[in-house]
Amino acid sequence: MLSRLKKSSIVSLIKKGLRVDGRKLNEYREITIIPNYIAKAEGSAYAKIGGTLVIAGLKVGIGTPYPDTPNCGVITVNAEFVPFASPTFEPGPPDENAIELARVIDRSIRELKVIDLEKLAIIPGEKVYILWLDIYVFDHDGNLLDTSMLAAITTLLTARIPKAVIKEDGKTVELNKEVSEPLPITNKVVTVSVGKVNGKFIVDPNIDEEQVLDCRLAISISEDGRIAGMQKMGSGTFALNEVIEAVKIAKEASKTLFDKINEAIRSIRK
Repeated sequence: MLSRLKKSSIVSLIKKGLRVDGRKLNEYREITIIPNYIAKAEGSAYAKIGGTLVIAGLKVGIGTPYPDTPNCGVITVNAEFVPFASPTFEPGPPDENAIELARVIDRSIRELKVIDLEKLAIIPGEKVYILWLDIYVFDHDGNLLDTSMLAAITTLLTARIPKAVIKEDGKTVELNKEVSEPLPITNKVVTVSVGKVNGKFIVDPNIDEEQVLDCRLAISISEDGRIAGMQKMGSGTFALNEVIEAVKIAKEASKTLFDKINEAIRSIRK
């Protein structure tokens, strides 16, 4: 917990348009993205914003589709906060914060149709690709959601899945791991977390700044500027004009994130 004096100092600086670490109010900390970080996974990525470190990995299998989407593949997003990442994280099953983080990422991917799930049907109505996207937080220094989304989307963009082979009986399906292909990606999405402090807005709050926020709005945005969703966190409120302002800030800040993603992808395609 922050002392009252430190909290007061952080708030006072933000009121003046300044931050303790020298950033502008709408500026991200240093961002690092490393695709294909885990050799054994079909896709993976390391993402770091400031001191917050997240690693995502993709596992692929074959299964049956959901009854309401019989001609679509399935993606499941899970998040886990590793206990040593923060004194506030406890061992055991994912807590409500990890579940919320996974749901926001899952919803953003689905809303923007980042993956064309219809192309992941192998035998429509019977056999489809199943994607498990697992997100692990290894160090928590604030803004877990934006960092986790960077790791998740970079994993999907650079993943290669084994080719499905239908056997002669027309029902048995196997994965040929000697032949792989990219996921049918149609879009990119990032999340920009905009915090509110005494009427001022900041992007990418670090762990100390998170403790002085009145509330926070996590805004999921596509590369072409469409809003995929918003998630408010904290007990404070956003007036309509403040939501409009936060979206404007988030759209501008998202350019930095997309630039970093595209730079990381180019680095492995050279």
